[in-house]
Amino acid sequence: MDEAGVGTAGAYRYCEGVVRSQARNFSYGIRLLPGPKRRALSAVYAFARRIDDIGDDHGAPAADRLEKLADERARLTDPAAHPADPVLAALADAARRHPIPLDAFGELIDGCEADVRSAGYDTFDDLLWYCRCVAGAVGRLSLGVFGTSDPETAVPRADALGVALQLTNILRDVREDRENGRVYLPAKDLVRFGCTLHRDEHGRPADPPERLAALIRFEASRAEEWYGTGLKLLPMLDRRSAACAGAMAGIYRQLLRRITADPLAALETRTSLPGWEKAAVSAKAMAGLHR
Repeated sequence: MDEAGVGTAGAYRYCEGVVRSQARNFSYGIRLLPGPKRRALSAVYAFARRIDDIGDDHGAPAADRLEKLADERARLTDPAAHPADPVLAALADAARRHPIPLDAFGELIDGCEADVRSAGYDTFDDLLWYCRCVAGAVGRLSLGVFGTSDPETAVPRADALGVALQLTNILRDVREDRENGRVYLPAKDLVRFGCTLHRDEHGRPADPPERLAALIRFEASRAEEWYGTGLKLLPMLDRRSAACAGAMAGIYRQLLRRITADPLAALETRTSLPGWEKAAVSAKAMAGLHR
């Protein structure tokens, strides 16, 4: 091991540890990959997780978080120049072995900067920009690890799958985000359905339940459309990569279906799947049975 660094093997072990401890949903898909791709995607996830954690550190002043994001953007220009940083060391090695578009991390940082500034979104097209930054970019980064013989077709599908996952995240976290001062649902959609997402003095939703349910189901139907496009990526991947992407998408799509079935409950508690159900989705993806 280089005294100035952590060594390549140690760097990958660190990133895989991040996946095991923090990627509660993605880890089910990542573990289905063969070793080299699993390590590379773990490095991608670990750096993306770092960026997200900076943006979500509500205890730090916005100016400090923006400065940290700028620092990470600068370090990303030459990850190999930071051998003591296990995430960047692993990412540098992964990028040498796979056509990973590291510049896509710049879009992820753009989206996290918007989070720090508590940007709202007037229209769905505005929200779509954000989704493509924070999740579509990760889809394209993942595709660099998976590999494809037809990037012109595959890249937009990877982007669409990322958008679908991010829309699901937004619907899962509506209450938590509102408490943190963030509203991702488009303002024009709130007006259309007569909703504010405010809560009364007892902490209950101030909006009429039927309007809230209609709003959430409307947004969920949009996410389903993006899954329809994004899942067309799977036949373009090798079997293990398709299983990985299929497991990730399957878990989030199941979350979306639960939200759609009971949107008011989803606004009160964070929707999640038990471990056995995630494992079942992963097993189906590995067997090629997931749809």
